[in-house]
Amino acid sequence: MNEPSSANSKGGFTILKRYFRRELLPLLADLRLAIVLLLAIALFSVSGTVIEQGETLAFYQANYPEDPALFGFLSWKVVLTLGLDHVYRTWWFLALLILFGSSLTACTFSRQLPTLKAARKWNYYTQPRQFEKLALSAEVDGQPANAALANLSQVLQTKRYLIFQDGNSLYARRGIAGRIGPIVVHASMLIVLVGSIIGSMTGFFAQEIVPSGQTFQIQNIFDAGPWAKSQIPKDWSVHVNRFWIDYTPEGAIDQFYSDLSVLDQQGNEVDRKTIHVNEPLRYHGVTLYQADWGIAGLRFHFNNSPKFDLPMVQLETGGKGRLWGAWIPTNPDLSDGVSVLARDLKGTVFVYDGGGSLTATIREGQSAEVNGVQLSIDEIIGSTGLQIKADPGIPVVYLGFGLLMIGVVMSYVSHAQIWALQEGDRLYLGGRSNRAQVTFEREILSVLETLQPIPHPENEEQGDKTSDRTPSPSMQ
Repeated sequence: MNEPSSANSKGGFTILKRYFRRELLPLLADLRLAIVLLLAIALFSVSGTVIEQGETLAFYQANYPEDPALFGFLSWKVVLTLGLDHVYRTWWFLALLILFGSSLTACTFSRQLPTLKAARKWNYYTQPRQFEKLALSAEVDGQPANAALANLSQVLQTKRYLIFQDGNSLYARRGIAGRIGPIVVHASMLIVLVGSIIGSMTGFFAQEIVPSGQTFQIQNIFDAGPWAKSQIPKDWSVHVNRFWIDYTPEGAIDQFYSDLSVLDQQGNEVDRKTIHVNEPLRYHGVTLYQADWGIAGLRFHFNNSPKFDLPMVQLETGGKGRLWGAWIPTNPDLSDGVSVLARDLKGTVFVYDGGGSLTATIREGQSAEVNGVQLSIDEIIGSTGLQIKADPGIPVVYLGFGLLMIGVVMSYVSHAQIWALQEGDRLYLGGRSNRAQVTFEREILSVLETLQPIPHPENEEQGDKTSDRTPSPSMQ
C-alpha cells in the first residue's frame, strides 16, 4: 500500500530537483539579478545612514511631519511602517541579503568552480588542426625530433610555468590563482553577509548618562536585534571613577575623558581604562564610546554645614548653547532661595536672586554671601555620556573584508595556458590568457625567438635561407 505513495514522493522530488537545476539555479546565477540585488542593498543601506536609526516616536514625529512630508511622501508614519527607523533589522532587508547570498552561492557553484576545475585539468593537443582555434599560434621547424619540445619545456620552466608532457605533446599553465581569486571574492562577500546578519540579529545599541562616581549596568537600550538579549551583560557593571574635560586656552572644549572600571558581580575591578573620543573601552564583546557630557549636579555647603549634593537639569535655551540650572533654598522653611546656573565644568557658578538679578559669581572652592548666608561651591559634578554597542558579527565582517582584498588581488593574476605538439622536425605552439593579452603575446614571441632553428654545419652557407624561416605568431 505504501509503494505508490513512495513512488509519488520520489517523482515529486525528481521534478523539484529538475526544476531547481533548469529554472531556479540559472536565475539565481544570473549576473543581472546579482547587480539589481546589490543596487537595492546599497540603496536601502544609504537610507539607513540618512534616516536616524533607533530614535523615539516623538523624534520621528518632530523631524518627519505629515504636513509637509519630506519629498512629498516621507512622513513619520511611512518611516515606521516600512521599518526605516531600523533598516538593517527589517525582514525585507535581511531577505535581500539572503537572496543576494543565494545568488553568489549559485554563481560560485555553477560557474566559478567548473571554471577552476577546467583550469586545473590539463589536456593535450594531438592534432595540428587543434591549434587553429587558438587566437595566438605559430609553427617552428628545422630542429631534430623532440629537440624543440625539450627546449620549450626548459624555457617555460624559467618563466614559472607548470609543465605537463605526454610523448610529443606538452601543456603548460601559470597563474591558477587568477581562477581561484573570483571564488575567494564570492566566499568573502558571503562571509560579510553572514557577519551582517549576525550583527543585525544579535547586536544592540544603548546610551547612558552617568554622573561621576556612580556605578551602572547597561539598561537604556535604544535598538536591539531579536536575539540580542544574550549579549546584554548581566554579570558585570561599570563604575565611573572620574569624568573631566580639557579646555583650550581660548576656552573651547579640547577633549573629554572618562576613567571607567569594569566590576564583576562581587564588585571587584576586572578591567580599567580612561576613554575619550575615538578611544573606547572594549570588554567581552561590548564597546563603550565617549560620546557626550553633561552636568549632573552641584556639591555645596552653607557656613559650616555638611556638604549637600543637588541635581542640576539642562535648561531649554533655544539653540543658544548648553545651560544647567538648579534652585538652592537659603532658609530652612524653603521660603527663600537663589537660582544657580552653570555652562560647563570649568568651575564657575552664576547665582541669581528671586528677581532674576545676578548677585554673585562663585568658582569651585570659593564662597560668597547670599541672602545672609555664606554659600560655598565645593564641586560641579559632571556626567559622562556613553554610547554602548555590541555587534558579534564584526569579527566575521572583518574576516570577510580581509579575504575580499586578497581575492581581488588574486583576480588580477593572469591565467595563461600554452599547448605544444612536436611532429617530426615541426613544432606547433599556441596559447591563450584571460587578461594582459599584449603582455602574453610578447611572452610568446620571446619564447619563439629562443626556439628559432639552429643551423647545421653543412648548411652554414645557407644562413640566408634559415633566416627566412623565422617563426611568427598568427592571429586567427
